[in-house]
Amino acid sequence: MQKQQIPIIKWNEDGDENPKAEDRSPKEDRSPKEDRRPKAETHDLRNATSDFGDRLSFGIRISVFGILLLLAGCHGTPIATEKSARQNVAQVGATYRPHEAKPPLPELSTNAPLQTFLTYALLNQPRVEAAFYDWASAVERITVERGRPDPQLKLTANIQDAINGLLFGFMTDLPGPGKLAAQAEVAAAESRVKYYAYEFTLVQAAYDVKKAYYQLHFLADKLRINRETLALLNDLEKLARSQNEVGKVTLQDVLRAQIEQDRMQNEIANLEDSRLPLLAQFKAALGLAGTQANPPVPHQFETIPLELDADKILALALARNSRLKGMEAEIRLAEASIHLARKGKVPDFSAGLEVDALASPTMISPQTGISLPIWRDKITAKIAAAQAGQRASAARLSTEQISLAVDIAEKLYLCRESARNLQLVQQHLIPKAKMALDVGRSSYLVGKVDFFNLSDMQRQLLQFQLMEVDARIQRELALAELSLLVIGQIPEGAPVVEKK
Repeated sequence: MQKQQIPIIKWNEDGDENPKAEDRSPKEDRSPKEDRRPKAETHDLRNATSDFGDRLSFGIRISVFGILLLLAGCHGTPIATEKSARQNVAQVGATYRPHEAKPPLPELSTNAPLQTFLTYALLNQPRVEAAFYDWASAVERITVERGRPDPQLKLTANIQDAINGLLFGFMTDLPGPGKLAAQAEVAAAESRVKYYAYEFTLVQAAYDVKKAYYQLHFLADKLRINRETLALLNDLEKLARSQNEVGKVTLQDVLRAQIEQDRMQNEIANLEDSRLPLLAQFKAALGLAGTQANPPVPHQFETIPLELDADKILALALARNSRLKGMEAEIRLAEASIHLARKGKVPDFSAGLEVDALASPTMISPQTGISLPIWRDKITAKIAAAQAGQRASAARLSTEQISLAVDIAEKLYLCRESARNLQLVQQHLIPKAKMALDVGRSSYLVGKVDFFNLSDMQRQLLQFQLMEVDARIQRELALAELSLLVIGQIPEGAPVVEKK
């Protein structure tokens, strides 16, 4: 039986049908690598694929360019207050925390002056460090507030049976004119508030050191006076014993002397024990942890020279007090907030660009948008809130100024009172009490004065001597509070912004 011939059609290079046929057995398989499609169709498909790739690569190039632009990093333009604030932080930080670490601390010893202990406390006190970094953080927020919003890259694909469109693009928000600058001014005003809080923390830390130092110093004076009194009581007891042995007085005088001795020994023990909490306060004022060794206490006593003129002190306080400066900065902050709230009436904008990588020719679609500040009640409420905050800040400033005047009057009274008491006990009471005690001892030996009156003279002398110490404590603490907390006198060498 004759085999059936299957015609094989060949295509020439131009895509025309070749009428010549070849016989091929049905059992003969075609090569799997042989392309059954017409060459013209294959050529068109390849061209389409190449064109798709070119368009796609064009969109990818745009996206890559945008990504590289973002990765390269952009910098905004700092405002004048931002530059000034950063310079101030850098200047203070170079002294206070060079390379973000504590500088070498001064060596403490009993012979060191009080200024050495003040410098040590200001550099080592964690409370001061916290206030410094609060200020530095507020300065950094100025850059955050004036910075523009981050742009967005977009990729959109239109898909039906196949990918019909592939859009690459980016969008960015554009805050209304003046809004970023207003936000930056609010942040700058807040940083000034934080700076004066840091400055007040410095003077508060210095006051804590001086307060503990004076209390420790005058505690030593009280111990010295009580030990001298105990030695005097021992002499009086010996005197009473000698008088009792010759029969001039009874045993009652000896017992009274011993009672006074026991009472004085107990008072000395209490004073010695009270040194521990005072030393703990001094240690804490220096910024030392409880696990660290106790610091030495300076032996040399240093008073505070200060002219006690009420008008001059008030003028200095109004010009330099850190709390008042901070409240004035709060008023500036409220004013900047009002300005920012008024900017709520200004619309924000958005702009962008999209490129369709598959369109022929390539389609570029610009986009834009605008916000509509239509909620007038909200804008009005923001402005009213900022205005109320300004009035509250101004009222707090007035209250602090009134309170400051009262503090000055009270502290000056304490200084005058202590000065009068010192003059009284040093020039009159103590000399006379010593004379009376000497006369009493002589009179006791001849039986003209009993031991009860003699011991009363001794207690009176002790009272006047302790009264002198209390007056000195009152005077020094009042002067320290006036110079540091009221006037706001910055300790020498403190890390603060240099006044221009």
